[in-house]
Amino acid sequence: MINVSNVSKSFGDIQALQQVSFEIKEGEIYGLLGPNGAGKSTTINILNTLLKPDEGEVYINGLNVQTQKEGCKMLIGVVPQEIALYSELSAFENVMFWGGLYNLPKAALKEKALKALELVGLSDRKNDRIKTYSGGMKRRINIASSILHDPKVILMDEPTVGVDPQSRNHVFEVIENLNKEGKTIIYTTHYMEEAERLCDRIAIIDLGQIIAQGDLKELKEISKVKDILTLQLANLDSFNMETVKNKFPDLQQNGNNSLLIECNDLNKEVSGLIKLIQEHKGEIESIETHKANLESVFLKLTGKQLRD
Repeated sequence: MINVSNVSKSFGDIQALQQVSFEIKEGEIYGLLGPNGAGKSTTINILNTLLKPDEGEVYINGLNVQTQKEGCKMLIGVVPQEIALYSELSAFENVMFWGGLYNLPKAALKEKALKALELVGLSDRKNDRIKTYSGGMKRRINIASSILHDPKVILMDEPTVGVDPQSRNHVFEVIENLNKEGKTIIYTTHYMEEAERLCDRIAIIDLGQIIAQGDLKELKEISKVKDILTLQLANLDSFNMETVKNKFPDLQQNGNNSLLIECNDLNKEVSGLIKLIQEHKGEIESIETHKANLESVFLKLTGKQLRD
């Protein structure tokens, strides 16, 4: 569906993208995860034909975004990072205005506008002015405005910035429903939990480069991140550590009366380890588990926290 090949883009001395490549399958939610300034929005703006890459090529459903712009524009819907609505108009009027840019017949446009408002859960507020809406509701109208022409691909550039957790969950539900309808979605974010919940595959991008991409399992394998198990024992004096290490060689002491082990699969290894510790005079007081997740993968691959 989407093929991005060796794309680079500079703004003066700033290298925004460096040899970025990825492919996205039809019906997939593909995440671009990275901090502000990583190159996410630049990638989106190349995909939506607003920016021309210095190098490389981009195809959407077989169309070149530079030489076949008009065809590409009909294939994509864009949900920008900024709210793109008229505050004095109602939600219905806003959706009708943006849909009208695609030269849809008025009767068909009205039907599609009502359907889009229903999809984002705001049919009952369709006649209220946008200035009376919360930030999360405006975000949902932003999405509704992008799908009037029934695009195959939806580009979403950090669509939950500045909204509360409840509103964010509403946006998630809208995205998941669009995906169930067969929409291919590119989703940029710097929130780990969003990428982990929504995306089939994720590209970790920083400083204009894609560091790694794949589903969560593949990213764990690439980064070699493991699950971590920490056990607090009553006392290590009587515990036969060496015997246990014969079977679990990665077991290590982690401060006073504490043991730590990295596991490839916590669920499979934890019960055997606990049983062996108890058999060798280890009295366990507490157990703490930390499953490998997207945050630990990002830290391992980039060596830093995901900054705002």
